[in-house]
Amino acid sequence: MKDLTKYHGIIPAFYACYDDQGNVSPERTKAFTKFLMDKGVKGLYVCGSSGECIYQSKEERKLILESVMEIAKGKMTIIAHVACNNTADSMELAAHAESLGVDAIASIPPIYFKLPEESIAQYWNDISSAAPNTDFVIYNIPQLAGVSLTMPLLKEMLKNPNVIGVKNSSMPTQDIQMFKAEGGKDVVVFNGPDEQFVAGRAIGAEGGIGGTYGVMPELFLKMDALIKEGKLDDAREIQYAVNEIIYAMCACKCNMYAAAKEVLRLQGIDIGDARKPLAQLKEESKPLAAKVNEMITEAKAKFC
Repeated sequence: MKDLTKYHGIIPAFYACYDDQGNVSPERTKAFTKFLMDKGVKGLYVCGSSGECIYQSKEERKLILESVMEIAKGKMTIIAHVACNNTADSMELAAHAESLGVDAIASIPPIYFKLPEESIAQYWNDISSAAPNTDFVIYNIPQLAGVSLTMPLLKEMLKNPNVIGVKNSSMPTQDIQMFKAEGGKDVVVFNGPDEQFVAGRAIGAEGGIGGTYGVMPELFLKMDALIKEGKLDDAREIQYAVNEIIYAMCACKCNMYAAAKEVLRLQGIDIGDARKPLAQLKEESKPLAAKVNEMITEAKAKFC
């Protein structure tokens, strides 16, 4: 039986790190990896939605993962998202990830064309076959992928022994309950929506993978610790504060990850801007981003 505890806890969705010209920066990628490692997070989810993977080439995604692994291999749990919008490229990234020694690979379903579930299952199993010695995590994010993970599809995928988890970014926490009921102790479910971290953990998620963890890992780590201690009221108080921070980030007139990167810049770690066509940081958003950073500082002082 596999030891799945390495997936329990706080796993930030890793942000893409670019240089001042907008190219992938190995140096900044390594620096951001160390920044999060030093915060004490359990692991990193690399090249997912927060990592802007949909706007990167295969070569860039390989370079990002290589840079992360140079710092984190053997020290943190690393899940590499490898999905591309065709099977061959996805398999190539899966094989590359396994060659680097990641703990797991992950994949959204194919996007754009609406495929039957048997084709989605074949796509995921083909990707898994390219990394036969590596765990596989299904990434359920229907609001962006346009496809939901159904119970019949999950049951089919659980025939693959490498499938060990679901990163669930759908909004209904009931989905977490259903996936846990089907998979039992052999399946890890990660809470995806950061705004409902406490709710997701309370209903059965063993950990979380989130896009705002990177700017305030201390707050998510504290919530996770309180949940493990059974102090849900205290954890909920932090969740409310976190949600106010998220709402403020989303109010910036740019992509949320561009706002997050400005907040990180104020925290002393420069990883560039978001990549076009994502809306980049504008001067008018900087005061609100500074307010977000103040909110984070105040919340950390209060709760951590």
